[in-house]
Amino acid sequence: MQYFTETAYTHTDALNNIRMKYGDRAKVLTHRSIRMGGFLGLFSREGVELTGYISQESRYSGKKDKDLEEEKQKILSSVKNDQTIQLVLKEVQEIKEKMATEAPVDHDQHPTIERIEELLIRNDFSVRYIRKMLSRIKGEFSLEALDDFDLVQDRVVHWIAEGIRLFTESFTEKPKILALVGPTGVGKTTTVAKLAAIHGIAGNGDRPKKVRMITIDNYRIGARQQIETYGDIMNIPVASVETFQDLKKQIALYQDVDLVLIDTIGKSPKDYTRLAEMRELLDACGSATQVYLTVSATTKTADLLEIFQQFEPFKYEALVLTKLDETMHIGSLLSALDERDKPIVYYTDGQVVPQDISKATVVDLLMHLDGIRVNQEQVGAAFNENSDATVSGL
Repeated sequence: MQYFTETAYTHTDALNNIRMKYGDRAKVLTHRSIRMGGFLGLFSREGVELTGYISQESRYSGKKDKDLEEEKQKILSSVKNDQTIQLVLKEVQEIKEKMATEAPVDHDQHPTIERIEELLIRNDFSVRYIRKMLSRIKGEFSLEALDDFDLVQDRVVHWIAEGIRLFTESFTEKPKILALVGPTGVGKTTTVAKLAAIHGIAGNGDRPKKVRMITIDNYRIGARQQIETYGDIMNIPVASVETFQDLKKQIALYQDVDLVLIDTIGKSPKDYTRLAEMRELLDACGSATQVYLTVSATTKTADLLEIFQQFEPFKYEALVLTKLDETMHIGSLLSALDERDKPIVYYTDGQVVPQDISKATVVDLLMHLDGIRVNQEQVGAAFNENSDATVSGL
């Protein structure tokens, strides 16, 4: 299938360009704002970028057969009395019909590939990711094997699973210092409270750890009161700091605890100055500090890739996915994770503390795919995960 990317200063101009180039068979998949023109970053203007694909429906619409038939009738009309030519034309027509019935089916037009592509589009996977998957199918399956849709679907699910990398926590040093960073509005404060609860409250036979929470988010209204309320409920102390020296002093006071959780200020990935200031502030925790990047599962692929890039200076080791309960399609998320090879450690799927947080597993994430069958037992065995169900799907 053919894909396209079109840019213009307005959405209307971009659509008109697409229609002129590709006609009514052009299907738009994504739309995003970009900066266009200018010189050395100056005088650029707001523009749009549309991506999509060319539908193969009604290709040619039988035009070739119609033209051939018209040409044949013209010839027959001019040679009605020539039986030899008529016999030749008859034999040509018979050969043509035989070739049409015996011609191999193109991979691109195979129903299984079209159905897989529809499912990937439905789940909001990126154009780049879909191209990679379809190319892999064509390279590894014969036309005969493509007739087994379940076999192809299981293989595609396995390939999707291969792109999900998990992160394993360790508590070899004491105290372990863990800071959560990320954009505004992704739920860092609630996630810090959930992590404090699962580590600081006994459960599953594990020994409860000695946990402390520190917040440096003194700008957002109610942020400090929110985390202090969580701390009071769980009987976990909370400290609030504003400066490098305050944070360094507080860390020094916590040398006898197991885990120190730090709630940072939510920042836009484009606010480079504030991000740099927060990075310098976290230096007070020491070089052994572990950083997790918190992102929402509802974020588009392009925005996730930008967030990954802009928070690289924090040297985050893993991702915490939030708001998994607020989306039915996680293809954008899985596309970005696969493209940048980022590992996942936790995911949250609700606001309740501490229940709505879980260690990430490949099977759990795959079960959020819409309309794609997931063989939990098969995937669990392949990626060393336990499963209670054999086959399930959404």
